[in-house]
Amino acid sequence: MDATRKRILTGDRPTGPLHLGHFVGSLQNRVRLQDRYDTFIIIADIQALSTHFESPGELADNVRHVALDNLAAGLDPSKAKLFVQSMVPQIAELTVLFSMFTTVSRLRHNPTIKTEARQYGFGENMTYGFLGYPVSQAADILFCRADLVPVGEDQLPHVEMTRFVARRFTELYGPVFGEPDPMVSRVSRLVGLDGGAKMSKSLNNCIYLRDDAETVRRKVNTAVTDTARIHRDDPGHPEVCTVFSYHRAFNEDEVEDIAERCRAGTIGCVACKKRLAAVLNGILEPIRQRRAELETSGEVDDVLADGTRQAREAGAETMNMVREAMGIDYFGGGG
Repeated sequence: MDATRKRILTGDRPTGPLHLGHFVGSLQNRVRLQDRYDTFIIIADIQALSTHFESPGELADNVRHVALDNLAAGLDPSKAKLFVQSMVPQIAELTVLFSMFTTVSRLRHNPTIKTEARQYGFGENMTYGFLGYPVSQAADILFCRADLVPVGEDQLPHVEMTRFVARRFTELYGPVFGEPDPMVSRVSRLVGLDGGAKMSKSLNNCIYLRDDAETVRRKVNTAVTDTARIHRDDPGHPEVCTVFSYHRAFNEDEVEDIAERCRAGTIGCVACKKRLAAVLNGILEPIRQRRAELETSGEVDDVLADGTRQAREAGAETMNMVREAMGIDYFGGGG
């Protein structure tokens, strides 16, 4: 591992294949930054269980789907370590240790926890694992002593929790961890096709990176537009249109022209959607091709095994430092 470069930690919960929200929210940044940073990409299967604990049998396929999407989008395993959370035991150790000084009150006031608890209908039946997953996420980030965390805007409270954990550990035991900085992408929150909440697998409002060209066209045709615009030549309001928000995220070269024509009523919603589908398929086609090649080659498991091995090495180094700082290295050598 390259000790001269700063480290990045980011990743995904394997609850299914990745979608356009992941692509603009984090994937593009990962690919861009992998040449400049020592990069760790976590497939957070334990965190997936915090909301999908009744269906662990789906994890094996979903872990591979997430790995395939990352690699197909341009992640290079010679530059970035793609690893499985549950197979790095040091993350679980740190989760336990961090939970000793993190209060339940702090977790309950985490805005992302509140939002997702409502989304999943947990209410008073919130599980220990779900309430505590910001602590687990802090361990995900700090096990390799990451310096930078590329995230979507909705994940900023979790990075702030990680910064708190790092500070508190230093106050209690000494300096092992720095406070990682978040990096929010240009498009930190992509709205779903329904125009309501953000794009999310659980809300079934996604365009997936693996969707074929016809599926992309069909889904774009269902996207919500300006509901006040009845006729093709009516002046539109692009700022309230889901389709326009996608043009803004994926079609920067034409977005100003489309906005002007929409307001003037010289481009209709059908034509606007047709153009968007063409742009999206132009972006996704090389990703689809690369994904198909990777599925045929069967190299994904080797990439995950090697990345997980390197993650364990980083975790072992960190845990030696943690045990020494806390005075619990009972037999020497980080045991």
